[in-house]
Amino acid sequence: MTDYLVTMESAWVIRDVKSVDDAVGIAIAEAGKRLNPEAKYVEVEAGMSACPFCEESLNCGLVVANTALVGLTLEMKVFRAESEEHAQRIAKSVIGKALGDVPLQIVETKQLAERKGAESAPPARSAEPPRPAVGPRPAGTSRPAGAPRPTGQAHHPFGRRPTKR
Repeated sequence: MTDYLVTMESAWVIRDVKSVDDAVGIAIAEAGKRLNPEAKYVEVEAGMSACPFCEESLNCGLVVANTALVGLTLEMKVFRAESEEHAQRIAKSVIGKALGDVPLQIVETKQLAERKGAESAPPARSAEPPRPAVGPRPAGTSRPAGAPRPTGQAHHPFGRRPTKR
């Protein structure tokens, strides 16, 4: 199993906006708000495209009649995927579920460097014998869980008898 970085682009329509910079800011904020509860580990950035004449990178936004179309780039690390296609399906499913009806397209998928000793060697075992498991102690007692109660002490939820008034 391998780790991948999946890069996707999405298109956002923003209404009642005056400039491209405002539209990009609103689109990033809206995407972050939708991704935050379920997929806060997704990186959101403004999309960039190359100018066909000078090859310089430009913002991926267009404003016409106070309505903007903004392209965003979304990156997500997918861990322990079986293949590149599996990583793409996982990323598209997670991000698509959080964003709803926003169109998504996969741009690039990179394989991340292997972690040292991830699957090559089994975990080392200690030479010490295993210690017995000790459970949590009940509230108000100083004895381990499962130990016998001293004689003459009645069971009470708070560990002691209620006093009579």
